[in-house]
Amino acid sequence: MKPPNPSKSTELTFDDFRKRAADDSLSQYEKIGFPDSYREGKEDLIFADVRRKLTNLEKQGQTILDIGPGCSGPAFSLIEWCRQHRHRLVLIDSQEMLSRLPDEAFVEKFSGKYPAECGDIVEKYCGRIDAVICYSVLHYVFVETNLFDFLDHSLSLLADGGEMLIGDIPNQSQRKRFFSSRNGVKFHQAFTGTNEKPEVSFNSVETGKIDDSVLIGIILRARAAGYDAYLLPQPSDLPMANRREDILIKKP
Repeated sequence: MKPPNPSKSTELTFDDFRKRAADDSLSQYEKIGFPDSYREGKEDLIFADVRRKLTNLEKQGQTILDIGPGCSGPAFSLIEWCRQHRHRLVLIDSQEMLSRLPDEAFVEKFSGKYPAECGDIVEKYCGRIDAVICYSVLHYVFVETNLFDFLDHSLSLLADGGEMLIGDIPNQSQRKRFFSSRNGVKFHQAFTGTNEKPEVSFNSVETGKIDDSVLIGIILRARAAGYDAYLLPQPSDLPMANRREDILIKKP
């Protein structure tokens, strides 16, 4: 079977992930929308990078929120980390996905599409969350809901000194820059085992794709609301670092 083309992607919906979570024929990586080759052996590195960027995780007794934790390695690593550091952990995802994660006294699970179906949890934790994690999720939010509504609700949850990491964001502009470069062509050919060049099209409308303008817009909106916001690279040992970026937002 020909491997997936790393220069192309197909976005899944919230309902698609519900179905995947309930499908026992899929691996833990496939349930969250990735081929095994993209995540296997990499998830400890992913969680380590999350910890480096969200410094509040290193403290004791914090309140942590994970929006769309999924059911693979980082979710289990986060639960264990919160156990060791006496954090309270709030998880928001579909019931099908949450059922794959252990029930713990310090873990509160809330099923529903965020933020449209999560008004109660937003009200309960408004101004009380020390660290928000939203990893490999934003591109689905971008297609399915109002991006700024998602951002505004999330920012309202942060306590003073709170942090939010919007991680692993596919950036179509970065992808184009990479796959139009010599290194990008070599990467594509090595990955596909062919001599073909990746398809790259500039100056074209690409509905449903996040690009530089979207990421910069998020940063500007957060800053205008009184938060510090930064666009960060991923370390080179992560599986898609050459075409994905992170946003870190902090409440002063």
